[in-house]
Amino acid sequence: MKVRILASAEQDLEDGADFYESQEPGVGAFFTDCLIADIDSLAFYAGIHEFYLGFYRTFAKRFPFAIYYKLVYDTAFVYAVLDCRRNTTVIDTVLKRFQQGTS
Repeated sequence: MKVRILASAEQDLEDGADFYESQEPGVGAFFTDCLIADIDSLAFYAGIHEFYLGFYRTFAKRFPFAIYYKLVYDTAFVYAVLDCRRNTTVIDTVLKRFQQGTS
């Protein structure tokens, strides 16, 4: 299975890394490394995760983030990497925008 990270998810990763880097130098890079490893695991495990609002959702191992992706043939497309501490209404709104094609 191939894994593609869309621009929206890349931005989420950058935002998360910036936040953690502002908390403690070096943690931003650790955040990115951990989340990329979780995303890379989709090459083996894509499609086994819970389905939520039209996306598969898996949770990061070391940070409170969820990875939202869709499967198209032999490719997992990562749409979003969102902080689970956010209000669920905000998360749902982001995902619904992807469903409507407005993001």
